Amino acid sequence: MPQPPLPPSQPTAGRHTRLERAEGDLQHCLLCDRSRGGLCNGVDRDGLEALAHSSRRLVLPPGSTMVEEGQTAEAFFNITRGTVKLFKSLPDGRRQITGFADPGQFLGLSRSGLYAFGAETVDTVHACRFQRPQFEALLNDQPDLKRNLLAAVTDKLAEAQEQMLLLGRKTAREKVASFLLGRAQAEQTMRGDTPPDPMPVASVPMTRVDIADYLGLTIETVSRTISALRREKLIASTENHGIRLLSPDALRQIATGQGAG
Repeated sequence: MPQPPLPPSQPTAGRHTRLERAEGDLQHCLLCDRSRGGLCNGVDRDGLEALAHSSRRLVLPPGSTMVEEGQTAEAFFNITRGTVKLFKSLPDGRRQITGFADPGQFLGLSRSGLYAFGAETVDTVHACRFQRPQFEALLNDQPDLKRNLLAAVTDKLAEAQEQMLLLGRKTAREKVASFLLGRAQAEQTMRGDTPPDPMPVASVPMTRVDIADYLGLTIETVSRTISALRREKLIASTENHGIRLLSPDALRQIATGQGAG
């Protein structure tokens, strides 16, 4: 009596591959530094598993477009490594950099269904990408994720208000001091430095042109101001695009209009 044919092995192999990939994605989430802060902070193992299964990991080289202003907001991104610059464009091609997204921050929220900004990688960026329907389902199922997102949106609002003050009322020296302090604070928050470094390092991977655009200054003014702060021994250059703040208190006085000059 002939034996029945064996079932094809490919589907089983495919299932094993999917299971291995899912387990690998979960391990990535468990090991990711951002699981201890930012959007994933406090999410339990089940929640991280849901996040891992609903996302795709991306590694993007410098100069990559992540978001195109005016395009349909189909995806949501959580930055896990690197820096992204955010900008608004004018019809004549000019653009204003409105902020920088660092590890633990996110991109992609939209009320109108269209991206209200553009986003481009400054250096090599690692990110988790969620399609919008999956991410909205996660928000409904994961209260910790929804809480973290609300806190992040609140922080973004505070940053926008600070940016309005920065552009509208501060001098060039005050703007540069504020920028360096903000970058140092973001770096310490990301690293979880406890106690805080008395002479923190500001991560500055962006170009002087980007800094000038963000601060509403010319590149010459930015370079001249940074050089002056260096001569006054308030800052010093470090490796890997860093600027060490030798006297944060003096820089805070400058940033708040209390310092000389």
